[in-house]
Amino acid sequence: MTDPLVIAGKPFRSRLMVGTGKYPDPDTMRRAIEASGAEIVTVALRRIDLDAPKRSILDELDWSRYQILPNTAGCRTAEEAVRVARLARAMGLSDWIKVEVVPDPKYLLPDPIGTYEACKALVDEGFVVLPYIPADPELAKRLEAMGCATVMPLAAPIGTGQGFAVGLEPIRIIVEQAQVPVVVDAGLGAPSEAALALEIGCDAVLVNTAIAKAQDPVLM
Repeated sequence: MTDPLVIAGKPFRSRLMVGTGKYPDPDTMRRAIEASGAEIVTVALRRIDLDAPKRSILDELDWSRYQILPNTAGCRTAEEAVRVARLARAMGLSDWIKVEVVPDPKYLLPDPIGTYEACKALVDEGFVVLPYIPADPELAKRLEAMGCATVMPLAAPIGTGQGFAVGLEPIRIIVEQAQVPVVVDAGLGAPSEAALALEIGCDAVLVNTAIAKAQDPVLM
């Protein structure tokens, strides 16, 4: 793909988004993210002290090089996700927000109803909303119609590295119907799976665990 990835009118060269969790140490995280070529980096707001954000993971990266994408990981309800997003914007972190509403800490599957409710509130407040969702074509259509900047269906539960455990067809349908970027988020465990996501028409992938937990995250 030579065309830029465009989200909310902003172009990006890289089709890889990365996370900041699960690395063995901050230096490895920084070097792996630099080596990845990614331009969008997601950060769990629960890992940031919103009363003193400069004493946090935010210090580990040169944010002039990246689009920061705060996420609401750890939020179990729509209300929690909206509250955390508002706090992040109030602290000047970003208007971009990756919405994660995950009530079950064991399987880490997104709550479609809670996600819809949180996205509706945040879109109405002017956020650039990127929701983590089940591979549900109807939900994806509704979130796009609402004004979400992307849809981010999972391939498999977070951190499992199971690849396309949900199957390819639901994600193919989402791609076929979507007019916003489709980003496969969660479950990819190998570079070949990231390539497959692009082959079936997805616009980008978000990878964290497969890089952070690799034997050599920088090489991965």
